[in-house]
This record gives sequence, C-alpha cells and structure tokens, in this order.
Amino acid sequence: MSHHYTSPIREPLVEGNKTYHDITDDIAKATEGSIKPLWLVALLVCATIGLWGILNILYTIWYGIGVWGLNKTVGWAWDITNFVWWIGIGHAGTLISAILLLFRQRWRTGVNRAAEAMTIFAVMCAAIYPGIHMGRIWLAFFIFPYPNSRGPLWVNFNSPLLWDVFAISTYFTVSLLFWYTGLLPDFATIRDRARGLRRKIYNVLAFGWTGTAKQWERFESLSLVLAGLATPLVLSVHTIVSFDFATSVIPGWHTTIFPPYFVAGAIFSGFAMVLTLMLITRKLLNLEEYITIGHIESMNKVITLTGSIVGVAYITELFIAWYSGVLYEQYAFENRIFGDYWWAYASMMTCNVISPQLFWVRKLRRSVAFTFFLSIVINIGMWFERFVIIVTSLHEDYVPSSWLYYSPTWVEVSIFVGTMGIFMTLFLLFARFFPVIAIAEVKSILKVGGDQYIAEYARQDKAEGRGWVDGSYGAAAAGMASPKSPKDADYDKH
Repeated sequence: MSHHYTSPIREPLVEGNKTYHDITDDIAKATEGSIKPLWLVALLVCATIGLWGILNILYTIWYGIGVWGLNKTVGWAWDITNFVWWIGIGHAGTLISAILLLFRQRWRTGVNRAAEAMTIFAVMCAAIYPGIHMGRIWLAFFIFPYPNSRGPLWVNFNSPLLWDVFAISTYFTVSLLFWYTGLLPDFATIRDRARGLRRKIYNVLAFGWTGTAKQWERFESLSLVLAGLATPLVLSVHTIVSFDFATSVIPGWHTTIFPPYFVAGAIFSGFAMVLTLMLITRKLLNLEEYITIGHIESMNKVITLTGSIVGVAYITELFIAWYSGVLYEQYAFENRIFGDYWWAYASMMTCNVISPQLFWVRKLRRSVAFTFFLSIVINIGMWFERFVIIVTSLHEDYVPSSWLYYSPTWVEVSIFVGTMGIFMTLFLLFARFFPVIAIAEVKSILKVGGDQYIAEYARQDKAEGRGWVDGSYGAAAAGMASPKSPKDADYDKH
C-alpha cells in the first residue's frame, strides 16, 4: 500500500458560508445608510484633538522652537522621535500590499485595504515634523532639490535629510497609487448600489470602471507593477531614515546595524498598529467573518518574527559596544541602561523584546483581547525605542560640562497627541465612506478560502480515504452544508 502526505487544508479566510452577494452587502453597508451617533462623536473628539495639535504647531511657528524642551545638548528629541515613529507605523501597509501580494499570501485580503490607508495617513503625520523642527519653517523650502537662480545656494545632495525627502515622497506617492488603484472596483460596486449625489460622487471616484475583462487584466498588471516598485521601498525608506543617525559620528548612532534593525522595527510597529485599528473596526462594523482569528494569528506570527529580530539587534548593539573597546561607545550604552533614562530603556526592552515572545503560546496568539492589548504595548515600546536612541545618545556627550537632562514641554506633547487626532480623524472618515475591506479581493479567494468550499474539499478527501482533517476542522468538515450557489452575476458585474 502506497503512502503519501497530504497537507492539511488551511483555516478558512471567509467564514459564515458566504455568497458573492453576501460579501458585497456585508462590506458595503458600512458606507451606506445614516451616520451613526457613535461614529460622529468619535469623529468630533478626534478632530478636536487634531485641531489642538494644529494650533500648537502654529504656536511653535510663531514663537519658535524655544517653546520646546530642547537645549544646547539635546537638539533632536520628541520631534524626530515622533517622525521616525510615524514612518515606522506606515511600513506595514506597503508590506501587506506589495510583498504579500507577490508571495501570493491570501490572508492579506482581509487587512490590506485598511493597512494601505493607515500608511497614507501615518506618512502625512510624519511629514509634519521635518518642517517644524527646523525652527524657521520657511527653511524647509531649501531641502527640496531645485536649481537656485538667486545666489550661490545649491541643495546639499550629500545630506541624509535630503535623502529623507526623496525616500518619503516616493514612498507616499507609490503607496497612494497602490491604495487608490485597489479601490476602483469597489467604488464601482458602491456606485451601482447608490442613488442621487452619492452615485455621482462614487462614479467620479471609480474612473469609469465597468468590470470588463480588459480592465481586470490591466488592473492586475498594474497591481503587480506597483507591488514590484513598492517592495524595494519597504526596505529603502526606513533604511534611509536610519542613515540620519548611522552616518553621524555620535556614540550610540554610528553603527552599521541600524538599517536592517530599523526596517524590522518599522514592520514590527506597523503590524501592531494595523492590529490595533483592525480589531476595533472588526468589532464595530461586524466584520468578524472577514477578519478572522486566522488573520489575527498570521499577523501575530509576523510580529513574533520581527520582534525577535529587533531583540537580536538590541543584544548585538550591546555586544559590539563592549567588543569594540571604544570607551565612548561603551559609556553610551551603559548610560542607556543605568543612567537618567533607565526607565525608558527598561520600557523599551520589556515591550519590544519580552512581550512579543508571549505569542509563541497558540492560545494567546489567537486571543483577540490579548492581541489588542499587546499591539498597544508594542507601539508604546517602539516609541520608547526611538526616544532612547535619540535622547540618551545626545544628553551626555563628550564634554561633561554640557550634559543636560531633557524633558518635553506641553507644546511638544500637544503636537504629538494632535497628530494622533489627525490620524484617527482621517481613518474614521476612511472607514465611513470607503470600503474598509477589499470587496473584489475577498471575492477572488472565496472559492479557495471560504469555509463552505473547504468543508467540501474535506468531504471529498474523506470519501477518497485521505484523512487530512485535523481536530480544528473535523467538525466543520463533517457538519457543513454543501456550498451555496454563488450569485455569479453579481460578481461578474462588479
């Protein structure tokens, strides 16, 4: 008797025995109907916080950065800490969209749309800081690459700050194209369900999409091209941000491990923020059958991997500082652990290295409440990481007479909280007027990822004597009804 191994069929990515029409109804209904009071209250609160942040930005521009807690030693602090943190938050969107698309990972379809939107909004929040931290905001004009016809000025192309301009603007442009292109079929679906002014607005947004075979062919080709462009950007953007530090000669910054370490940390924090937002959205919009426990577990596995890489980077930094024999480098890391900011370093290590290892336990990895809690913990830890790198490396330099302790002022804290308000305001508007899950992409995996089809495959394998069914899906395989007949006309139309 011949023996062969048949791998278990994966966990369903679409639950609830859905048809194509059900998918359209469930996801599009969040954009339809009257505005819910809870959403309106949340929008007003977030918009108020965002407005407070904008007022503090204007206050900073009017009075100068003397209203911040910066001093003669710590010239970068909350401004650049928050800049790097927001850029990191934006990393997961392009990773989920581009790299997982190229690797044909189907579980991305439940979370990619919101992750792409998160990327756009996070980069917009990050872009605020490079301008205002210059003190005189009109100086931001001089970081852009343009030939000067009014004097001897020419942009310094060797400056890492100019690299930031190129990297972030390119990243934002490609991410925006990727996000909007993916929305076109869904805009057309909502347009065909709408009436009056809403129909006209979504018709403009859909750019004349009718769902012909030629349009789908071009849509898929463009998606792959943009994915190919975006993939190196995922690696390059935070690598270039790390060069702001690594190309300097300051102890604690001048290290070659920063590029891969920053990239892994960005993906780590970005996935955590995606989970924070999607778990709230999943509950409020009743999308549990499209953002399943399987999706959550897959993302937690990525968090565990990238968190482990970040932990190795931390340990490598400490080892190289000791092995180098350079007293200044050794003191920089000793000061991080035992100095005035020991509490920030302890928070960083606890949140970023120890807490993600709890996801090795399958029960915790699949727990919605625990995942939500830990996603917030990780983002707090990643903020502390940037704070530790920047402030503790600066506040005690080569000259003891210039050593100073840095504390943020209410203006700095208000600007940071305000950017969070701006971010959440944009995300709430997105969740109300745009489909938060890619309708067309979920439909594309229904027949290979829907629970009713998986159950049917299970029955076929069982009938043919292949006992692949494990404990998790045995009940589903035995008890599911035969697949419903999908409303193909609805799918073909949209």
